[in-house]
Amino acid sequence: MKPLSLLIEILIILGVTIKTIRAEKHNKRQKERNVTTQVSANEIKQYLPHTLEQRTSSNVINKRENLLEKKKNQRKIRIKGIQNKDILRNKNHLQKQAEKNFTDEGDQLFKMGIKVLQQSKSQKQKEEAYLLFAKAADMGNKAMEKMADALLFGNFGMQNIAAAIQLYESLAKEGSCKAQNALGFLSSYGIGMEYDQAKALIYYTFGSAGGSIMSQMILGYRYLSGINVLQNCEVALSYYKKVADHIADTFEKSEGVPVEKVRLTERPENLSSNSEILDWDIYQYYKFLAERGDVQIQVSLGQLHLIGRKGLDQDYHKALHYFLKAAKAGSANAMAFIGKMYLEGNAATPQNNATAFKYFSMAASKGNAIGLHGLGLLYFYGKGVPVNYAEALKYFQKAAEKGWPDAQFQLGFMYYSGSGIWKDYKLAFKYFYLASQSGQPLAIYYLAKMYATGTGVVRSCRTAVELYKGVCELGHWAEKFLTAYFAYKDGDIDSSLVQYALLAEMGYEVAQSNSAFILESKKANILEKEKMYPMALLLWNRAAIQGNAFARVKIGDYHYYGYGTKKDYQTAATHYSIAADKYHNAQAMFNLAYMYEHGLGIAKDIHLARRLYDMAAQTSPDAYIPVFFALMKLETMHLLRDILFFNFTMRWNWLKPDNTVGPYWDLFVIGLIVAGLILLLRNHRG
Repeated sequence: MKPLSLLIEILIILGVTIKTIRAEKHNKRQKERNVTTQVSANEIKQYLPHTLEQRTSSNVINKRENLLEKKKNQRKIRIKGIQNKDILRNKNHLQKQAEKNFTDEGDQLFKMGIKVLQQSKSQKQKEEAYLLFAKAADMGNKAMEKMADALLFGNFGMQNIAAAIQLYESLAKEGSCKAQNALGFLSSYGIGMEYDQAKALIYYTFGSAGGSIMSQMILGYRYLSGINVLQNCEVALSYYKKVADHIADTFEKSEGVPVEKVRLTERPENLSSNSEILDWDIYQYYKFLAERGDVQIQVSLGQLHLIGRKGLDQDYHKALHYFLKAAKAGSANAMAFIGKMYLEGNAATPQNNATAFKYFSMAASKGNAIGLHGLGLLYFYGKGVPVNYAEALKYFQKAAEKGWPDAQFQLGFMYYSGSGIWKDYKLAFKYFYLASQSGQPLAIYYLAKMYATGTGVVRSCRTAVELYKGVCELGHWAEKFLTAYFAYKDGDIDSSLVQYALLAEMGYEVAQSNSAFILESKKANILEKEKMYPMALLLWNRAAIQGNAFARVKIGDYHYYGYGTKKDYQTAATHYSIAADKYHNAQAMFNLAYMYEHGLGIAKDIHLARRLYDMAAQTSPDAYIPVFFALMKLETMHLLRDILFFNFTMRWNWLKPDNTVGPYWDLFVIGLIVAGLILLLRNHRG
């Protein structure tokens, strides 16, 4: 048996040696490629299919080698037993380490490419960056996925959907769940691929099975809304729960960053000063006021920089700067936020429980809710002080009474989990509900959990799904709202549309209406013009189902004018009625009044038209002038009709015998007939 065992070991060593030689040859080729610094765009395009072909052929070779090695290893295990298992384990460890190093090198090349692209001032420098991206993609799936995402979404100004699809298809064959999700998204819109909802569903299903959280969220929304699947609340619940569990886990480790969702449907003059995004000039003015000593502005700027709100970058040093200024002026909020920074630890404030306790105590002594909550956290988790649930409960109650949602959530959690007190699901529900009204994400998550399992409340699948959906929409992918908005403002419509469309596919109502708004403008180039109105109508419909009144009016407009569908006044009137009755939308009232005035799709009713015009003016001041002119027109036309009707009536009345010869006109006529007959008889006799 020894010679056979030795032969097998030699074969294994030989296989490892061959792989090492190949790796060295690959490194040599990489060095030779790095000598080239300037490459034309055509060469980059040629490099991509070559990379894919090379990866495909290498995968085939690797599969064959793995199959041979698997057989050899099985024989080896049978021969040498436990001792050889250790050798195999070490070999697998080395192989995984080599793959990790290879992938890390690809990530470094990708980051280098981004740096070169951001600093590039000429086309040649951009081409250097693209070559680095292509090389990175050749070195591992992770870098290749980043490359494909950059090409799809137009990150760093390098949008190329056809190239992105090539990469995604190659990755999907290797089992990449991210690639399968991306291909599902592209198929669902027909962007660069054939529009095929059935194929999209297959891609999403495989992506979800492979661990794609985005695919799971998309499937949750599809089963909730019945998009190309039978509507099924329980299936939607299972998908949304998976995603929400992941999001809640990240929130428990660190505070989530709220997402600014700008609506493009707002008026253009209001878009630049949208409350969701802080205008640069206003930011400079706030900075000026902060430096002048405005404590409230100092605290506000500190909060914005602490978590990166309203389009500002997260900057702990700036946050600490403003909080310290405000704290010196006696601001309890600023003291509490400094305590929070030291409790969590960051680049500006290393984690320090003692310092956190100091600042929380200073704030709490002034009755500050955030400070009281901070002290409660320290006692609850035993950070810098012994664990003391009674003290934690006391501080949480004081902070909750002052309306601080995080403290309300902590109270709910203590009653839910029975931490230091008896479990009480009724009280847990009460505090979770109070905190959820302020948007506390973990409170919403636990409410969803209670409704999903019927814990402390009557089980409700629909309510649980809606709550879980709200938690899921706080995921990191929501950051695309900002990048999509800035791309739109910069005139990069295609990049903006792709990002909004992906978010729309995940069930974000704002993204659905924004995508529809961009599509109906027909400024995008990634879809054929004839497909834009039908796709926009589909998205307006999805947004309307989620409660968007403006979208409901839009659907009415599309049916009224025949955009993306046949003209249908009756359907248009139905949608206007829903928007007017359910959402009290002034535009819908105005449109419906016009249809009643002219009898379009509904029975003509001038009185109801007048009433709806008046209601539109009362509902919105913006509708006053259009309503004034509409009523003037209506009354003028009505007056003209009355005048014409009056003239016709007067003529008819003049012809009426009652008005000319009195009420006994019949006797008068009979008399005339008798007189005529007498005259005829006389003439006959004569």
